[in-house]
Amino acid sequence: MERALELAEGARGYAEPNPAVGAVVVRDGRIVGEGCTQACGGAHAEVEAVRDAGERARGAEMYVTLEPCAHHGKTPPCAPMLVQVGLRRVVMAVLDPTPKTGGRGLALLRESGVAAEVGLCREEAVVQNAAFFKVAATGRPLVIAKWAMSADGRIATRALASHWISGPEARAAVHEIRGMVDCVAVGGRTARRDDPLLTCRDAERRRTAARLVLCGRRLPAADSQLVRTLDEAPVLLAYPEGRPPDGLDALVEKGCEPLPVPASEEMPERVPPPALLDELGRRGMSNVLLEGGAEVLGSFFDAGQVDRVMAFVAPKVLGGREAVSAVGGTGAEQVDQAWPLHRCEVTTVGRDVLMRGWVTNPLTWAR
Repeated sequence: MERALELAEGARGYAEPNPAVGAVVVRDGRIVGEGCTQACGGAHAEVEAVRDAGERARGAEMYVTLEPCAHHGKTPPCAPMLVQVGLRRVVMAVLDPTPKTGGRGLALLRESGVAAEVGLCREEAVVQNAAFFKVAATGRPLVIAKWAMSADGRIATRALASHWISGPEARAAVHEIRGMVDCVAVGGRTARRDDPLLTCRDAERRRTAARLVLCGRRLPAADSQLVRTLDEAPVLLAYPEGRPPDGLDALVEKGCEPLPVPASEEMPERVPPPALLDELGRRGMSNVLLEGGAEVLGSFFDAGQVDRVMAFVAPKVLGGREAVSAVGGTGAEQVDQAWPLHRCEVTTVGRDVLMRGWVTNPLTWAR
């Protein structure tokens, strides 16, 4: 199963909105076939592993990171195929969370005389496909909050300078992440002040992320890098429904897509994170990378809509009471009201330190 999880990792970024699944076929204690999910619309991991095994699949075992599907989608169902090729045993890490399959693949295998088990490496499999499980449970994409800050927690100096706090290795890692998500989001102030590209450069691009600006009243400039590179990736301009910002029509004429979002009574001038995520989920997005600024990050934390944190910490101190902190918004009043991070991992990326942790427990989305 550990090998199957390794194979699944190679499918992340390609498989979405499908889950990234890995499968191995084992005969007489040896792996005789391997496979992972192909790009959306392509073969599932089970099909690839069985093809790889050939005739050796008959009477063999399969280890797969997700319950084999039992419904017709863009490809035929996998569970009946496993019965047909003569597997004697199937071990799956976790049940599929969607109503179309959830438990049906397991039941079909057992009813057909195949020994079927579930639960081996369940936790690892859920975390690996956290976005898939969240979309199935809530209809909303996974939200990753990412920022780069100094050792004293600042993302910009008192003069609002931020290039570059992190080193080249950390910036390259961010480009790799962008190449595996559906959407990269920033606030209107950040788009206006920093003029970012928000594209994946100098890294493998598995997906082409849409670039989303939470506008409020601020829009990217008409000659911004976002607008000039519309042929590389789409640009979505989110704003409170019924309150289009001045200059929106001109950007729409250039090719940007307007994204009105139902406004909240509490903050009618801002884009409410829950309503925005509902809309992105309806558009089939699985994961969103929040890249700032501080007020956008703060609004998502305040709304309880951040699932994972990726914080790059540079070995430098900016200082200054007017320097910008990483997360704005209202925040916690007491220390015990802070958002704790779980499953924390700390690694070095060049001279920087990357701290990754979960705000939401992914296991809450699994059956």
